[in-house]
Amino acid sequence: MSEERGAKSANIFDVARLAGVSHQTVSRVLNDLPNVRPATRARVEQAMAQLRYSPSPAARALVTRRTRTIGLVTPGSAEYGPTSIAINFTVAARSERYSVDTVAAPDPTPAAIRDTIEGLLRQRVDAIVLIVADVAVLDVVRGLDLSVPVVAAAATQRRHPQLVSIDQYRGARSAVRHLAELGHTRILHIAGPPRNPDALERIRGWRDELAARGLVAAAPVHGDWSAASGADIGGSLPLEPGDAVFVANDHMAIGLLSALRGRGLDVPADIAVVGFDDVPEAAYLAPPLTTVRQDFQALGELMMQKVLVAVEEPDGLTEDTPIATHLVVRESTRPAR
Repeated sequence: MSEERGAKSANIFDVARLAGVSHQTVSRVLNDLPNVRPATRARVEQAMAQLRYSPSPAARALVTRRTRTIGLVTPGSAEYGPTSIAINFTVAARSERYSVDTVAAPDPTPAAIRDTIEGLLRQRVDAIVLIVADVAVLDVVRGLDLSVPVVAAAATQRRHPQLVSIDQYRGARSAVRHLAELGHTRILHIAGPPRNPDALERIRGWRDELAARGLVAAAPVHGDWSAASGADIGGSLPLEPGDAVFVANDHMAIGLLSALRGRGLDVPADIAVVGFDDVPEAAYLAPPLTTVRQDFQALGELMMQKVLVAVEEPDGLTEDTPIATHLVVRESTRPAR
């Protein structure tokens, strides 16, 4: 009797474990998608039969009206990070034979995001994916009760099954650790917008790494992610030779480098600079920029994998570990004088 109850309650993860495959592979078999070896497909089907597995009633209801279209809500800007996430998610969705209906939301407030989501639901999308640019939207995501799955890309201390992210916090700590190990004791921070989740996690990482080393954290100065804001801040940032600046993205770092040249300060001889993102131009600046690389391809693929699981097993979502970053050391940093 207990075996029968267990079989009836089997989920996609149980099938994956028994078949010795990932839950994404099980989802591909359920959706009759390509790129699954015949032997693997047979093993998954055998596991489903053995466990008497079938998708939940909610998932079956989704299948009957599926349009194979995902609604993607992006910030209303052309910033490198959100744009890269959107591109890589779209590529991942197409590889799973889904199309993506992308809507830019210039107003990132909760009310505007709700309106945007309602518009996508009227188009009968199978899932909603959001790239979050305002912390207030995180509460909206957690509180949404829709007829389709919702997945969001947002960095936050509070993990949630619907959220995926790149580890902004540890990325920031790695940048500050690099500067401190070079002998810099005064490390300033040019931060992103004060309500942006990624910017807040980078501030938290910067502060915590300084605190762990007994170094003082001055108040961060906020920019708007643009090179122009980095240049404006760099023109008046109180700096002395031997200081270092951790900049929350590469474009603001590019503006800072320009401003420092205008002030007669040499990078890295006088001031060390570290950015974040590793934009394509970073390796070709003068000097080439030390920065923190984000794996946007991995994030886009993870977002799509979570959508697939949510469609097949609405109650099967689990919390994911943030994707690791990688510090890329170039010529904008050197040991402090």
